[in-house]
Amino acid sequence: MKRIYFDNAATTSIDPVVLESMMPYLTEKFGNPSSIYSYGRETRMAIENARKSVAKILNAHPGEIFFTSGGTESTNTVINAAVHDLDCKRIITSPLEHHATLHCAEHLAKTGEAAVDYVKVLPNGHIDLNDLERLLQQSKEKCLVTLMHANNEIGNITDIEAVGNLCKKYSAIFHSDTVQTVGHFPFDIRKLPVHFITGAGHKFHGPKGVGILYINENIKIHPFINGGSQERNMRAGTENIYGIVGFAKALEIATENHERDSKYISGIKNYLREKLVEKIPDVHFNGDYNGKSLYTVLSVAFPKTEKSEMLLFNMDIHNICASGGSACTSGAESGSHVIRAITSNPNQITVRFSFSKYNTKQEVDEVVEQLQEMI
Repeated sequence: MKRIYFDNAATTSIDPVVLESMMPYLTEKFGNPSSIYSYGRETRMAIENARKSVAKILNAHPGEIFFTSGGTESTNTVINAAVHDLDCKRIITSPLEHHATLHCAEHLAKTGEAAVDYVKVLPNGHIDLNDLERLLQQSKEKCLVTLMHANNEIGNITDIEAVGNLCKKYSAIFHSDTVQTVGHFPFDIRKLPVHFITGAGHKFHGPKGVGILYINENIKIHPFINGGSQERNMRAGTENIYGIVGFAKALEIATENHERDSKYISGIKNYLREKLVEKIPDVHFNGDYNGKSLYTVLSVAFPKTEKSEMLLFNMDIHNICASGGSACTSGAESGSHVIRAITSNPNQITVRFSFSKYNTKQEVDEVVEQLQEMI
């Protein structure tokens, strides 16, 4: 049986066209972009063209786009800079955030550099905006609000315009982890009240090890990584040229085909949901799966039985790739902090299925058939 890959929120396969765009920079165009001879200028040009392309797609200025190693580095850069450079002594976040956010905030709380507050979460997995306003209102210190645009485990989408407007009202700095939405939704940064957003190439068929950080032009921060003047003095270290070229190409393709691909992927998600309801008794879904939710993610709660306890393991044996909650903690089966925050039901086994343009309904049929036997 061929492998069925339903874990695209963890990472995606690289688009062949993206790989093709990267190849020259892995072979003959190998100059250091900081060198002044033509070899170096050629790669410098590639980076700046990629920056312009990304900026145009997000409707930002090229000067606001910085290339990093991925979402985790971008998020760590923002949170540390907000505390050390922008005088935010309080961080408001949620228990549903990616560990890149939570662990960084916890570290700053431990060292006594910032206090951390967690906004309440509604039973459907959305952020309680009234509670966010209460926290902002009560704070005597300047706040950094860091809330993700879409949750990587349950797929819920937060209204970042509403959050941004609250931040504006209380003069807070606003960072949104948009790793699950850049490359999957159209962005108009000019119209969003946000100071920082982040992206990662491998979430939309680009290469791993490359991401972006958007920093609003009115914000001035110091670099997180020191040692050179790369990325306009914002990030030391020789640039990942082929990664940067690949990121821009992947974003270009995703944007061009957004309407077609999102419709197709939504169809796969809904088809799996219908099939599960039809074939598996007592199946439930986490989060706002039918409302404000990613079209790429379906978080499924299966009834806990002796058989289903080994569900992920059995799926793996049958060549089905999915994850229990978030893949960024795979290997450490401590369960998911996101699922714990929205439900305390011990009689459910959660599996996250996440889809891409390369998945098919036939794969869904095969997976549901296997699941029936396993459960």
